[in-house]
Amino acid sequence: MVTEAAGHGVDLIPIVVLLAAGVFAVPLFKRIGLGSVLGYLAAGLLLGPSVLGVIHEPEAVLSAAELGVVLFLFIIGLEMEPTRLWALRKQIFGLGVAQVLVCGALLTGVGILLGFAPAVAFVAGMGFVLTSTAIVMQILGERGELATDSGQKMVSVLLLEDLAIVPLLAIVALLGHSGGSDSFGTRLVSIAIALGAVLLLIFLGRRIMNPLFAALASTKQREVMTAAALLVVLGAALLFQLSGLSMAMGAFLAGVLLSTSTFRHQLEADVEPFRGILLGLFFLAVGMSLDLRIVADNWAIIALSVACYMLVKGIGIYAIARLLRSSHGEALERAVLMSQGGEFAFVLYTTATAAGIIDAPTNSIFTATVVISMVLTPFAIAGLRFVTPKTTQSMDGVDRVSNLRGRVLIIGFGRFGQIASQPLLAMHHSVSIIDNDTDMIRAASQIGFKVYYGDGTRLDILHAAGADNAEIILICVNDKASATRIAELVRDEFPLAKVMARAFDRGHAIELVKAGVEYQQRELFESSLILGGKAITLLGASQEEADQVVAGVRERDSQRFELQMVGGAQMAGRHLLLSNAVDQARESGVAVREEDIDEDAKEASSVGGAR
Repeated sequence: MVTEAAGHGVDLIPIVVLLAAGVFAVPLFKRIGLGSVLGYLAAGLLLGPSVLGVIHEPEAVLSAAELGVVLFLFIIGLEMEPTRLWALRKQIFGLGVAQVLVCGALLTGVGILLGFAPAVAFVAGMGFVLTSTAIVMQILGERGELATDSGQKMVSVLLLEDLAIVPLLAIVALLGHSGGSDSFGTRLVSIAIALGAVLLLIFLGRRIMNPLFAALASTKQREVMTAAALLVVLGAALLFQLSGLSMAMGAFLAGVLLSTSTFRHQLEADVEPFRGILLGLFFLAVGMSLDLRIVADNWAIIALSVACYMLVKGIGIYAIARLLRSSHGEALERAVLMSQGGEFAFVLYTTATAAGIIDAPTNSIFTATVVISMVLTPFAIAGLRFVTPKTTQSMDGVDRVSNLRGRVLIIGFGRFGQIASQPLLAMHHSVSIIDNDTDMIRAASQIGFKVYYGDGTRLDILHAAGADNAEIILICVNDKASATRIAELVRDEFPLAKVMARAFDRGHAIELVKAGVEYQQRELFESSLILGGKAITLLGASQEEADQVVAGVRERDSQRFELQMVGGAQMAGRHLLLSNAVDQARESGVAVREEDIDEDAKEASSVGGAR
């Protein structure tokens, strides 16, 4: 019985090994600063046929894992409302087309110089032009740069490259042996089918999907909504695949069509777990696909191809970016981030092999070239910080601090400093303000404030800002270490000034008091108290009761802070914190002894607690 079950059961070893590889490799590589993508690639190489051989058929894993890219593009589409996508049309069809055509021509020329026939060089170059959507999107997502101007330009190019796979496949078919007398008519039919698929998906997205999700939501079955979300993504991908288009592009368009739906956030939450796992599996499969035997046998041509293709493609991207008025730093970053080949190159090379343009060994060499370029990308990005020029702030319209004489000095004019300034200005006190963010200074000037440029952590700047004569100095900077440093400088150099500071949390507040600050205010404390007080009034407490409870919480917090200052431990005064543990235990049916309930908690709960 056991033997039969073992013989017919699912082989869990590869699944467990793949999961373990991601769980251990990714945190390790992120900790040492190499990023999650390289962690997956390295783990895949280790598990693949070339090293340990735990996974013998990486192609099968890669086919399944491509769904990760599909789901990823769907989520990106959910963030791209049609109006926003329309706003990017010039970048998609301007910057994108320019980059594909210029880099394609350059890489085809490189292939010819490397000794390949023109048709083979074209296939190799155009395949390498198609940047890895998965790698670039993953890195931009981890950095939080998908919504930035620079990130949007890269996304636009990636979308155009996904579209470019369609005409490229058609060109490869025409170059190959499959082209015949009816090839032109066949191409027209293929184009018509592709356009029909796009129009059908647009119709379904506008007329069917939203009513469908509304009906499913009324059932209040979470698993049904999850299944429907996956059905939409995979259905759109399948429709485009059968029409000769990119699966990822189908999923992206489905996401765009649902981006204005009221169910957008629910769909994103349902798809996200599958996206993360499958995208990680995709990178693992790419690592497994690197055949070290082929690399060893053809190391010279592969090494030369990787170096030439990445260098020439990077130069082409940089030149286009600079011609279109991107800064040197932005152009350099885009060139490094997009200089690798991508997953759609594998599709193009496979099609070219089937069409007889390239043979199987050449396909393996081209594939290894692309995989190695993908592996090298995280290293190139890590090294980019050593050559990227440091950004300098523009001083246009900004005055440097010099000889200020205000009665009050405010250091840092973000949200906290702006609000803190209002009572002082209402009483007509003379207020000097400095900040080291030139964009903030220019924005403040537009609403009538005069803010000077200066770094409050520098003693000479504090002198120039008038700290010698200021009666009160308000430290409102948005950085814990800087706030503490300023407080220490003021304590040592301007002992007559009264110092007040913005604290981030309780630990930082203790630091500031020890640094000589006379009054500190945790940035969320009072606003949180007000919110909690409003909550208990909505639950039935009178305003008088709410004020009494809030005052009690404020007093208990003050007592706890004093105990922590004296005791020097974060846990000091813990008994003064109210907790929901006793109530939760009672609701769970757990017996609670009366003596275990803190006396202070009893007293506090009696104030308005009968409700």
